[in-house]
Amino acid sequence: MDYSKFFSADVPSFLRSPVREIFRKVDLGAICSFAGGYPAAVTFPVEDIKRLSGEVLEKYGTKALQYGATQGVPELRQVIASRYGVPVSQVQITTSSQQGIDVCTRVLANPGDIILANNPVYLGALQSFRAYRAQVLPIQSVIAGPDRQSSVKFIYVIPDFNNPSGETMTLAEREEIVRVARELDCLIVEDSPYRELRYSGKPVKTIRELAPERTLHLGSFSKIFAPGFRLGWIIGPEELLEQIYICKQCLDLCPPVFDQYMAAEFMGSGALDRNLEKTIVEYRRRRDLMVSLLEKYMPEGVRWTYPEGGLFLWLTLPEGIDTVALYDEALAAGVAYVAGSFFYTDGSHRNTMRLNFSFIDESKMEPGIRLLTGVICNSLNSR
Repeated sequence: MDYSKFFSADVPSFLRSPVREIFRKVDLGAICSFAGGYPAAVTFPVEDIKRLSGEVLEKYGTKALQYGATQGVPELRQVIASRYGVPVSQVQITTSSQQGIDVCTRVLANPGDIILANNPVYLGALQSFRAYRAQVLPIQSVIAGPDRQSSVKFIYVIPDFNNPSGETMTLAEREEIVRVARELDCLIVEDSPYRELRYSGKPVKTIRELAPERTLHLGSFSKIFAPGFRLGWIIGPEELLEQIYICKQCLDLCPPVFDQYMAAEFMGSGALDRNLEKTIVEYRRRRDLMVSLLEKYMPEGVRWTYPEGGLFLWLTLPEGIDTVALYDEALAAGVAYVAGSFFYTDGSHRNTMRLNFSFIDESKMEPGIRLLTGVICNSLNSR
């Protein structure tokens, strides 16, 4: 039976994630995988979660197992508001930060509207933008004519430890984003899932701090608590959050209630900060190990970023090497990465790749880099 006639007009715009396809087809335990964006399981606060599970049920009883408010439970909203210095009315809980991206796009963008983004841009955001049939253009394209500029709905950026590049925007670059947004009279969606994971350098003001009146700031518990809880939040102007609140009613009614109480107790008790201290030490070591291995094994002409935080490094290979074409060879050799062109709005920069340093077992990191180096060297030698 041909089911295509039943699909909506949006379906052709859905973008398949190459990362999810890897997880679907490959046993990650059997290879050296730098492909995913998973946090390290050793950073999960298992003992805290065991303790808090009982405490939440003791403190909240069946309330923790019941439906909750669409905005999120008051206790979690208050903890987040206190931590980031905003009124509770400016905090909306989401079922994952990914939902935050999606619901912002759903509320703000019509088919054909323009969204300006970093290039390369987070693949999950690109999926949401295209699913709603928006045009995604590099931020640099604002130099185009006024007709194009007038239909820009928002600018999307990950200022701290960008996924995929690992790079961090300077204060001047953030101020430029604000200037452009004010000039175009558009909003800013500031995606900030990695900000708490800084391993070196000094924190830079958030874009929300620079322009709170036009910024929706997205946060996530996935990288600082446990991704399986699927919790995030949006901080923004109340008028914008009101429409997001209404939209969310038809999506999930409310975020997971028990998970929210767990997160509220974890963040509010100081356990989050204690766990972050250990997590940062762990990830700093892994980042430095990967960088040292790249320096040791990679051939001349390969460049990489040195992130001050987050989970990713970005490799740029010599021109003419196609990391999409190389992928099957790499997988057959026992190593996985994500080709960089998937993160570009136009599919360009096929000589780039994203490497994750947080998830892979450290005992596999050196063998994995050696395998990847071999694949790259074979490609260079065959040119």
